[in-house]
Amino acid sequence: MNEIRPFRIEIPQADIDDLRRRLTTVRWPAEVAGTGWERGVPLPYLKELAEYWRDGFDWRAREAELNAYPQFVTAVDGQDLHFLHVRSANPEATPLLLVHGWPSSVVEFLDLIPLLTDDYHLVVPSLPGFGFSPLSGPGWGNLFRVAGAIAEVMSRLGYDRFAAQGGDVGAGVVGMLAMLHPDRVIGTHVNGPAPYPFGPPVELDGLSDAERLRAERFNAFREDGIGYLVQQATRPQTLAYGLADSPVEQLAWIAEKFREWTDPAAELPEDAVGRDRLLTNVSIYWFTGSGATAAHILYEGMQAYRQFMAGAGEHQQDDAEPPALPPGAVAVFAADTSVRHLVDPMGTVVRWTEYDRGGHFAALEVPDLLAADVKEFFAGRR
Repeated sequence: MNEIRPFRIEIPQADIDDLRRRLTTVRWPAEVAGTGWERGVPLPYLKELAEYWRDGFDWRAREAELNAYPQFVTAVDGQDLHFLHVRSANPEATPLLLVHGWPSSVVEFLDLIPLLTDDYHLVVPSLPGFGFSPLSGPGWGNLFRVAGAIAEVMSRLGYDRFAAQGGDVGAGVVGMLAMLHPDRVIGTHVNGPAPYPFGPPVELDGLSDAERLRAERFNAFREDGIGYLVQQATRPQTLAYGLADSPVEQLAWIAEKFREWTDPAAELPEDAVGRDRLLTNVSIYWFTGSGATAAHILYEGMQAYRQFMAGAGEHQQDDAEPPALPPGAVAVFAADTSVRHLVDPMGTVVRWTEYDRGGHFAALEVPDLLAADVKEFFAGRR
């Protein structure tokens, strides 16, 4: 029942051939002359990227790179969970979870793993509905449930206590782990937490220059960059047909976010993240069909968050002292929209660091900065 099974990524050649066929017979849309990224991914850019995906990208090489790390699958509460488990040669190493977000996968950490294995035993799960953790049914958008399942994985691996790091959805999972198991979590490290996207705009009065810039970026995102989330949070099944049937739709859906959320100094996604890294991530979404299931996860996650916040409001008058949480750290990168008093209203974050490089996909964009920040925070907390 608690079996941990070895796993290797082995995409059938027929699936690779089918991808190339679909990329050859694309029915391209028209584009309004004189427009650019403000209306979505420009047609010339996506055509060229799709052609490289078809003719220049080597999936088998990227598959081998992923398979160089030990991988496993175990079932928790009826849900298969895939994960990388990279043990350090250091007998004093600390177990460390690395939890990806959307639109990402375990690929996010490929350049970070070698920078951390001197000090950490790394466990890198694919979230339910993402990558090689195919969705078993409804309810896995509830991050408390996801956190509980990942804690069970850590128990099966023999890790009674562990550290945790994540961004985006992964940051939410890390936060829930700390709430569910404060006695087991040594500390939490998250990157780029943002205000609630469906909430009000951020007030600019009283902010520092750096915070004002991030708040203005958030307010702009809330006004004209939130369409993807509205669609996934309200009608994921309608979106799912395009993501499951068209690799170009899946490519555009993800490439747009890599352009909008990466370092502002990067003009194109591949200026911030290597093109092969980007396409490895997109390929996993395509081959596993997880563009569609991830949309359902985000739908359920938004429903669960509303219920959680409603319950928190009902209990605001409770006199009970909240449980003590493990120490937490936040790393903020150049493209982030983090405003401290909004994401840390109680002042519980013990380390808050801001960088002038990187963005939403910090582990891919600036693994050197993220690795150093993680090491500095967890030093002495083993």
